[in-house]
Amino acid sequence: MTARLMDVTHTTADSPLGELTLVASDGALAGVYFAGQRNRPRTGRLGRLAPDGFAEPVRQLGEYFAGERTAFELDLDLHGNAFDREVWALVAAIPYGQTRSYRQLARELGDPGLAQEVGASNARNRLCIVVPCHRVVGADGKLTGYAGGLARKRALLELEAPVPAGRLF
Repeated sequence: MTARLMDVTHTTADSPLGELTLVASDGALAGVYFAGQRNRPRTGRLGRLAPDGFAEPVRQLGEYFAGERTAFELDLDLHGNAFDREVWALVAAIPYGQTRSYRQLARELGDPGLAQEVGASNARNRLCIVVPCHRVVGADGKLTGYAGGLARKRALLELEAPVPAGRLF
């Protein structure tokens, strides 16, 4: 039996927080990266440039930034070990407009002592925004560690913040 090679492609899309690079593996979204993001792969590892095939992720990201979408419905290709996948599933389940601490996620995994490991796993998330690692904050509610930069994390959380009752604008 021969191993099948995956078709890895990428494109770029504009966003209010700067250019995003989207990566697909066999048609499933495998990465969403900000320019200058810490864990962003080198250009040579993004696959061939192919703007076709990204219409749905680009549309859904546009709706998200316009405040019209609170959850993504995309085929995803998640690469990670079993622990990473567990953490990312918990992160993906954090509702729009809410946050969780690393400690809370560790507690959900059954061991509050795993908070640092949860943070490391969160840092390995290749699908920023779509798997909303920006919704994970420090135990005191402060913004900590975001591969896209804390200014972007703050902007994403502000985008998702509920409009206070009685405020018209």
